Formats: sequence, structure tokens, C-alpha cells
Amino acid sequence: MKPFLKKAAVSGAAAALCFASVFSYASSHMDAPLITFDDAANTTDVYAFKSHNGDTSYLTTAVAVYPFEDPGIGPNKYNFDDAVRYNIHVATGDDLLKGKPTYTYQFRFNTQFKNQNTILQSYLGVINEVDDSAQNLTQNYSVQLLDHRKQRRSNLVEKGTKLLVPPNNQGIATPFYNQGNDGELPAKDGVSTSAELDAYTSQTIYQLKRGYEVFAGQRDDGFYGDIQSIFDLLQLRNPGKDSQGGFNVHTIALNIPISEIGGDQQVVGVWATTERKQVRVIRTKEDRDFGRWVQVGRQGNPLFNEGFVAIVDKDLYNRTQPIVDRKLFSKYAENPELATLLNALVIPGTGLNPAVTTERSDIAGIFIPDVIKVDLSTEPARLAGSGASHPLNPDDPGFSRLSVFGGDALTSEIQAGLPGFPKGTIPGGWPNGRRFGDDVVDIGVTALISDLRNDPLIIQGPAGDNVDNNDIGYNKVFPYAATPLNGRNHQHN
Repeated sequence: MKPFLKKAAVSGAAAALCFASVFSYASSHMDAPLITFDDAANTTDVYAFKSHNGDTSYLTTAVAVYPFEDPGIGPNKYNFDDAVRYNIHVATGDDLLKGKPTYTYQFRFNTQFKNQNTILQSYLGVINEVDDSAQNLTQNYSVQLLDHRKQRRSNLVEKGTKLLVPPNNQGIATPFYNQGNDGELPAKDGVSTSAELDAYTSQTIYQLKRGYEVFAGQRDDGFYGDIQSIFDLLQLRNPGKDSQGGFNVHTIALNIPISEIGGDQQVVGVWATTERKQVRVIRTKEDRDFGRWVQVGRQGNPLFNEGFVAIVDKDLYNRTQPIVDRKLFSKYAENPELATLLNALVIPGTGLNPAVTTERSDIAGIFIPDVIKVDLSTEPARLAGSGASHPLNPDDPGFSRLSVFGGDALTSEIQAGLPGFPKGTIPGGWPNGRRFGDDVVDIGVTALISDLRNDPLIIQGPAGDNVDNNDIGYNKVFPYAATPLNGRNHQHN
């Protein structure tokens, strides 16, 4: 790590949003013992930010599952699990501080085969259209909204609409994901307009009731970081290596009209959970419909559970809702072991002051409850593309992977903002939500080695793991996550 020292004055009141989710160290996708045995229910990352399309403003949300999908595996491939219920939660008003969901969006999947008398599980030939005769394995899904205040459940899918999951990117069988529509070539880079999206993705973006938009399918893993070094006694290397480079995940993306959740003059909270039925034995597909739903995975900020919660409570975190965080997990935020490890293994010799390790009321006030906070009163978030200088898909002007630490800021209509800046100035990305492209490792390390308890605050850094970009460019249009990598042509670090 080659950090540099910088001091900045930020008020204690502003810190609650400015650093709302930056204290996690990384996202290895393996955050608790039991969930590592359940890939299809293992949440890897949650994203939430304000976006705009036409006349509609959205809270864009996404949850990724199934870590470390090696592209092009076979004969069986990675899929959403029919026996898992995938949930995206949104908290508004008083529910935000309580960690209580106001709205829950539930996704259930159903898998079918056109021909089971073959070893060719997924592809019988080149897939020209989603769900054509060459796509042997097809998944469809439902989307339901639970309004907890009204105790009402509603189906968001228009009558007669079948929501399909596109095929995984195998290569020759799925040419339209790839450069030149050639299955031998790497996956297509990110794009700036919906018209430029690959055919499989375009065909599986659906308009739901009341203005919602949805997509579910395989995508590139949008997180980047040198996880091997971080968890190898924090012995960082330069240049760093992207541990998630070359891997895909399965992603659900949901555009929520802001008018549906109370308008734009508010800060909302977002997190995701996964559930399985608690049954003694599952012998047939129908058995999944009996028993009690039990939560097995949870994800809010990236990643409180992984970077702060001790082994003894990691599985408990995944089984509980944010409403109990204050009682069960405050001690880990107030006395972060990670700060102690940084002091022992990284700080010496850098010229940085030691990180504060006890009485971190600032962290407890931010991470308890553990939900991603998004200010909806601002302009839409600036988005990452394929790099600032990319000729076809550049980052939005002013975008920084370091968010506020890189000068990327927005103006809030409902918060005072950072002192010394124009009124209402808040971070342009994480910790004000989380965008695809936010460098959560560098932002997190920088914040953790700083002292956020006082006014003015002393900010050290930025510092990080020497990995500064994803392995493929992001899309700047829904579903935002990058094209899934080609099973026939990809690289791992």
C-alpha cells in the first residue's frame, strides 16, 4: 500500500451520511462459514443508487449471488435456485433507523428443460433468441411486492408476461454476448445506450406494473479487489491483482420508481436477503413448497459481516434482520478488530497515524443498522463506464471510483452536507448508496484509518489495495452490471 496523508475538516453531523458505509474492508463473497456451502443463496454484493430514464426517476437496486462462477462450466451450469427466495428490502421514514423493511421485493425462479433425454443440459445449438429451441434449460421468475405498512402483497408482473432469464455466456453457443457477435472473442465491453446492449440482455429487460423495470441473469462480477493479499495477513502487493477478475455472478436488478416509495425528499435504506424452506427432506421439486421460510443470507453495506463481525456471530448475522443489529452487533462496530490489524500489519512505516480501535461511536452510528443509505433528493448518480478516456463508453464527467475522496459529490436538498463546501454537498457514490465501479476497498481503508468522531475530522489517505478498476467496462444503462464474461475466452488473475 502506498497511501498519502491528507487532512480534511468534516462535521460530526455530516459524517453519518458521508461515511455511511465505507468501513468495510472488502467483499471476498465468503463472509460467513455456513453460507460458503450454499452458493446459490450466497449474496455477494448489493448496489443502490438514484438513476433517471426519460421522465422517471428510479431507486436502482441490484443484488448479486453465486460467487466465483467460472464462465463456461459444463455440462451443468450456474443458475438461480428454484428453492431459494431472493429478497430486496427498502426502508423509508422511521423504518430506516430501525432497520425495518417498508417494502420487500421477492423473486422466485422456475427451471424447465425442453429435452431431458440428452447430456446437453443448457445448449442444444447456437442460441439466436432467448428461449429458442437451442436453449434447452430456461428459467422464468416472478416478482412480488410486500408493502409491510399496509400488510399487502401484490404481483408486479403484467398478465401474460413471462419473465425469462437469458442464457449464460458459454461462448460459441451464445455469440451475441461477445465482441463482433463471435463466440471465440471476449465479452463485449460496457455501453452507453440501451440500443447498444447485446441481444440477450435487451430481450430480458422487462417493464412491470406501476413503472418498475427488472432484469435477472448472469453478469460479470462487478466487485474488484486484491482479496488474496488482504486475507494473506494484509501483505499487499503493487500492482495488486483483481481476485474477482474473470468470474461471473448471477444478478437481479430492479428499477424502483421513486414515486412508488414516497418521493425524492428522503434518505432510504436498501439491503438484501435470501431464504430457504426449512423441511426435513426434499425429494421432489414440489417439496420446496412445504415448510417454513428461513433466512440464510443477508447483505447490506459491503461488508459489515465480513470485516467486523467475529466468527462466533457471522452465521447469526446472516440469519437475522437489521432490526436486531443494535442489540447484537454494535460491539463489533464500536471496537473494530480490523483497525487493530491495520495498525499491526499495514500502518508501520507508512507515516500514517494509527487507526482508532476503541469507542468508535461514529462507526456504530453508521453501521447499526447495516443498510445502504441513499439520498434520493439529489441529481442522478454519476456512472462508471469503461474508463474516463474510453472513446465509446467513457465514465460520466466527474465520476470518481473514490467517490467523495476523489471529488465526486452531489447536492442534497434535505441534508446540510459537508462543511466548507456549497450547501448540501454529499458524496457522489458510496457511501451515498453504492454504484457499479465504486472502489469499496480504497474508500473503506481510507475511512477506517481516519478518525470520524471529532469536528473537524482528520482524514488520512486515500489508501488501498492497488487495484483500481474492474476487468470489463460497466454499462451506463439498466441493468448497469457488465456483460457476463465468455466461457471460451476470459482470463483469471
